[in-house]
Amino acid sequence: MRHKHGYRKLGRTSSHRKALLKNMAIALIMNEKIETTVAKAKTLRSYIEKLITKAKAGDFNAHREVYAYLQDKAATKKLVEELAPRYNERNGGYTRIVRTRIRRGDAAPMAFIELV
Repeated sequence: MRHKHGYRKLGRTSSHRKALLKNMAIALIMNEKIETTVAKAKTLRSYIEKLITKAKAGDFNAHREVYAYLQDKAATKKLVEELAPRYNERNGGYTRIVRTRIRRGDAAPMAFIELV
């Protein structure tokens, strides 16, 4: 049982989970809206919101911190220079999760996660 456990494992090893979140974060930054399962969307929400909060500083160190997580120059540049300044007056709540459908193959609940 996972009573009060800190995070979702998503059925993956720690390195696979880290890679999954990194790739989903890059996709969300570049497209500003992606469709995934509800569990992955909820996990990605905390990951991306922490990145946006770091990027809001907008200085060189913000670039370094965000790049350390994403390892993608284009996504880092877009996040720090275009997306993060949108949220300067906002204290969190940068993403929205909208449940969409039940996936046909495995009946997994699907959702859109998008930047507000």
